[in-house]
Amino acid sequence: MRHFFFALLMLCLSLAAHAALDPAAVRQLAAEESDDKIAAIQKLALTAEPEALALLQQLADGTLKDENGEDITINNRVRRELDGALAVLKLIDPDTKVRYKAVKEIATNVDAGMAPMLARARDRETEPKIRALLIEVHALATLKDADPQIRLAAAKALATSADPNTKALLKAQSEPANETEVDVRRAAFQSYLAVKDRLTLAETLGRIFSGLSLGSILLLAALGLAITFGVMGVINMAHGELLMIGAYATYGMQGLFRAHFPAQEDWYLLAAVPVAFFAAAAVGILLERTVIRWLYGRALETLLATWGLSLMLIQAARVIFGAQNVEVANPAWMSGGLEILPSIVLPLNRIVIVGFALFVLALVWVLMNRTRLGMFV
Repeated sequence: MRHFFFALLMLCLSLAAHAALDPAAVRQLAAEESDDKIAAIQKLALTAEPEALALLQQLADGTLKDENGEDITINNRVRRELDGALAVLKLIDPDTKVRYKAVKEIATNVDAGMAPMLARARDRETEPKIRALLIEVHALATLKDADPQIRLAAAKALATSADPNTKALLKAQSEPANETEVDVRRAAFQSYLAVKDRLTLAETLGRIFSGLSLGSILLLAALGLAITFGVMGVINMAHGELLMIGAYATYGMQGLFRAHFPAQEDWYLLAAVPVAFFAAAAVGILLERTVIRWLYGRALETLLATWGLSLMLIQAARVIFGAQNVEVANPAWMSGGLEILPSIVLPLNRIVIVGFALFVLALVWVLMNRTRLGMFV
């Protein structure tokens, strides 16, 4: 059956004449056989033209029709090929973010058939960060090329990678069983060592940051213990429960914003921070006024008394909020992470925690050393 696309014809007429697509490849998209459709998709993808992206996107959306006005259907096999072609064609998108995301997606499932398109995208790319990624992805696509010189260039280009999968590929390429050319094996092994060292450094930095983020939380908890014991001589076994009160106060503020200010829910944390501090402080003052003030100078008695108070606070929380854990959602502006290397992403929430801990530490220092209240303490 012969097919023709009136919708495509109108599209092509509205575009620049020099960027017209091959009519034969366009007609082939409506072929009966899946192999013919796949061949047409690959041919259109290699044009690296915006018109090809628009056309294949219509096919993916199910809005492309034949001359009889019927939708052109595709099976899962064709759709997989179509998704790959669309990802490659997004490399020509004018939006930098779209191009960067497309390169990252292709890097996870690159094959040799993408090499020509990747080369064209690499040569026309002006953004340094995206161009560097394209160089790496193109090298991955040509690492198994039949030409030894191309394989050699690919192995050398991958020396700047920081991807664990690339390290494994270079290690395999440096083995005689997988590579016959000595120069290629040597270049692959040298690149493997470079990538390995870079990944080791990234892992070390990641562990250091994880330790800092965890240590910052412990630092906040330790500040209160240091002040109460170092200044007041009180062993406060209920200190963790005071932190719990701050956490439940945060949960309460989240519920308040969800119920009454849903449009500003992402900003509940800014209101929750002072509320949590004041809630914990209020309970602490109440405990000091009613129990602890009568036990100063008797460390063992304060230990036993605050331990009993901690049990009371725990049971009170169970009665009010239930025994199950409650969720405190991460605000949108604290979601995601900062990518340092492909193998290391610093979560934004942990970065905020470290910064907040340093801020509180500085605030306590100023309070203790530069204010009248601090001098009294």
